[in-house]
Amino acid sequence: MAMVRVDPVQVRVRTDWFNGTPREVTWGARVFPITRVVGVREESAAFPIVSGPRTVFEVATRQARLTLTYRHRTRRWTIDGLEDLRPAA
Repeated sequence: MAMVRVDPVQVRVRTDWFNGTPREVTWGARVFPITRVVGVREESAAFPIVSGPRTVFEVATRQARLTLTYRHRTRRWTIDGLEDLRPAA
């Protein structure tokens, strides 16, 4: 399967105290522990003035692979992409 772009959904993210990497995502009533951070892209040089700089994390959980975005100006986390890791029936 491929990563599917979704409308940004606001979520709660617990991060590592020392380096700020995501450790757990809470989406509604579901909690997804992050097993590994696949990639990080910091977009601080070129960004729209309205939204401000952001950092994009691609993370893996047991159920899915997520694209998390942290918007520095508003201090909000959103899910922008989703790939279901469960095998298709």
